Amino acid sequence: MPADERFAVRWDRARASVPRPLAAAPAPSGVPLPDGLALRGRLATGARRPETPRGSGRGGPGSRTPRTGRGGGPRRTYERARRAWDRPLTAYYVILGSSLLITVLGLVMVYSASMIKALDISKPSTYFFGKQFLAAVIGGALMLIAARMPVKLHRALAYPILMVTVFLMVLVQVPGIGMSVNGNQNWLYLGGPFQLQPSEFGKLALILWGADLLARKQDKRLLTQWKHMLVPLVPVAFMLLGLIMLGGDMGTAIILTAILFGLLWLAGAPTRLFAGVLGSAAAIAFLLIRTSPNRMSRLACMGVSEPDPEGGCWQAAHGIYALASGGWFGSGLGASVEKWGQLPEPHTDFIFAITGEELGLAGTLSVLALFAALGYAGIRVAGRTEDPFVRFAAGGVTTWITAQAVINIGAVLGLLPIAGVPLPLFSYGGSALLPTMFAVGLMIAFAREDPAAKAALAMRKPGVRWKTMRRRVKKRPSGER
Repeated sequence: MPADERFAVRWDRARASVPRPLAAAPAPSGVPLPDGLALRGRLATGARRPETPRGSGRGGPGSRTPRTGRGGGPRRTYERARRAWDRPLTAYYVILGSSLLITVLGLVMVYSASMIKALDISKPSTYFFGKQFLAAVIGGALMLIAARMPVKLHRALAYPILMVTVFLMVLVQVPGIGMSVNGNQNWLYLGGPFQLQPSEFGKLALILWGADLLARKQDKRLLTQWKHMLVPLVPVAFMLLGLIMLGGDMGTAIILTAILFGLLWLAGAPTRLFAGVLGSAAAIAFLLIRTSPNRMSRLACMGVSEPDPEGGCWQAAHGIYALASGGWFGSGLGASVEKWGQLPEPHTDFIFAITGEELGLAGTLSVLALFAALGYAGIRVAGRTEDPFVRFAAGGVTTWITAQAVINIGAVLGLLPIAGVPLPLFSYGGSALLPTMFAVGLMIAFAREDPAAKAALAMRKPGVRWKTMRRRVKKRPSGER
């Protein structure tokens, strides 16, 4: 069929669907023309096109469908949030932003909670804040270095970090070298006002070494056998736990145990094996608590609302008092009453209570939201990677930070025994802040290693961005619209 006839057939079909059909224009010579030529004649003689009924054409109110792309509404807001969260760099920015916000807010609260304690020991009010700020600067440098290091270099550092940490933890137990603080001998004296707690670096060492070990075994398909899953991971973890418990630090031992369980869970340990290790750890923990009057007294202080007449549960009760007196928005920054000698350790283990007293429920919920965002971003990094080392390491770091935050906040709220662990990135303590910030940099590096994130970061370079964003429009001939 010729092209003119095909076009005429299409036009006749379209004309039949119009409510008011067009009248055919007469042929210039009075002789009827074929359909295709008649169509050309109508267009050439300026015949009017079919009029669209009012309200049914483009732009009419009758044909408009409700647009969901613009405007508000819960569903639209949810779709925008979901698309924003699915972007390649979301985890990268959430980890970086939430960790920095927690650290900055922690510096503010350390200064507010420790000024009375510093004056009480005849030091300047900024004594603890200055040490924490110095640790934050060094930790920020470590975080930047860890974020820029490739994954292969992190794996190469796993064994050296583990060996150095074990060596330092052994030195802690040597008389004359190790120091005892609050009854726990887990410190090394560095000179001046500076001390180091090697057990804090043991958490990072176990994560890096365990992730590298499990990744190599998974590449060789050995994790299906329980002996390869447990050996040598569990014996090395028990060695670290033994060195920690020699100093009497039960809180750090609990966090290290949580990291071990997290690695086993990510490695796909069967339920019976996981339950067996968990049962053994619970039995050992019960024995250690039962044989220590101090730990038994901490266990008995769960849920108390006032100290007993003999002075027991003083810290737990005054932590509840601090939270209760904060109200919705707190008494104001620096206006805490409990830090004036009533609440022990207001700038370390119970800094969350001072935060609730000075910033109120709004401040404590903000801290919880930041930790929740950091934990969820870590889970996302671990769940979306194809590299087994990245999955194990990111899962281990997420387990470490979230478990320690839950134990600290649960103790302040009276829901868990007081374990004596600091709030990650928030409480005072350089020995705890340095490895934690390095671990955050580790997760940032993992988030950057995602292929989609790599492509998005490459697009943000100035040269690439200019080339991709520049519009190349071909020149049209003059007069063409």
